Amino acid sequence: MLTRRAAVLSAFAAAGLCAASARTASAAPRRAGRARLTLPPPSGPHPVGTVSVRLVDTTRADPWFPAQPYRELMIGIRYPARAVDGHPRAPQLLPGEAAGFAAVNNFTDVPGDRVDWAATRTHAHEGAPADRDRGPYPVVCYSPGAGDPRSLGTTLGDDLASRGHVVVTLDHTYDASAVQFPGGRVERTVLPAEFAKAYPDEGRIRALLEKTVAVRVADTRFLLDELPRVLPGELRGVPDWTRIGMFGHSAGGFTALQAMHDDPRIAAGANFDGVLAYVQEDSDHGHLSGVAADGLDRPFLLVGKDGNDLSTVPSWNALWRHSRGPGAGLTLRGAGHATFTDAETMIPQLARQLGLPRATVVRNVGTVAPTRAILVERACLTAFFDRWLRGRDEAELSDGYPEVRLFRR
Repeated sequence: MLTRRAAVLSAFAAAGLCAASARTASAAPRRAGRARLTLPPPSGPHPVGTVSVRLVDTTRADPWFPAQPYRELMIGIRYPARAVDGHPRAPQLLPGEAAGFAAVNNFTDVPGDRVDWAATRTHAHEGAPADRDRGPYPVVCYSPGAGDPRSLGTTLGDDLASRGHVVVTLDHTYDASAVQFPGGRVERTVLPAEFAKAYPDEGRIRALLEKTVAVRVADTRFLLDELPRVLPGELRGVPDWTRIGMFGHSAGGFTALQAMHDDPRIAAGANFDGVLAYVQEDSDHGHLSGVAADGLDRPFLLVGKDGNDLSTVPSWNALWRHSRGPGAGLTLRGAGHATFTDAETMIPQLARQLGLPRATVVRNVGTVAPTRAILVERACLTAFFDRWLRGRDEAELSDGYPEVRLFRR
């Protein structure tokens, strides 16, 4: 992830991933004896449908491959469904995406080649008819951490959709571990190669971080421009484009708040453990982003791992001081950086199936119990977007959650 030196080195220095070899098509053959994973079902009243959409920005050459005169993205759309019978559960990762995810393997001390990453099924049903009776629904966009696929936010995305939101998840091509396009073509991450070229020059690393976030924000703004026009016919009228929120994890949380700063269409933004400066450690001072330096005039939420708050993350403190809009924040005791992704449920399962030590679980997702972490994350995200996109007042986030420590402006 872009918010930690060790994780940056791990993600960007993955063997075999370089610009010359990134543009490949691959599918991972299923091998017997590999670990298989499940994801927790969503907690809302709606069943969930899903479709994927390819977007092409012909006004922008691809920033990672300038010879390509357009920028190409894949997005997933989760929505409240009317019925799901006869519609299969969507995979978390398509075969080519699973192969790319295994090759990067951002999880610490987890043998990625012993996991059947393509076998995991989500709780969203492909092509299920939308429930129009209670729509249109607020739109919430999601951006993942650097090097991560959009599908690593499935647990939270499916839950928000089950509670009456249209959730749009975005893969940032050549940043995400691997993106599979219609027809089976796969484009893999170039970030490891780009970091290898920049390291150890601090200025070049900072320039790479700035470029990465700038590309992500441009992707987000293009999504908001283009998706209402190309939305599949069966979903026309289901999203309410006048009520848009965004959240993300790590670099995705940075993206969510920076995009909100740059684009007034985003009414509220939530950042899960993403530093808001072009630095390699959360505790580093200086090199603030535009959103941290200027602040926000609309609602925002900060959610930190254990130890991350206004006193330990200078860029969060800067955002807090410079903002005029309502801000809220919390630290989740016992949480690790990856707690706010599907890793929270995946890593403990892998530890059980593969005989990994408890230390591996703690290094990846901290000590908080997965059921409690997921409960808190869902509750705070739903409360935040229900309040600011639906006008519903909710109870204090700390009520009933001893793991939560709130901080407020």
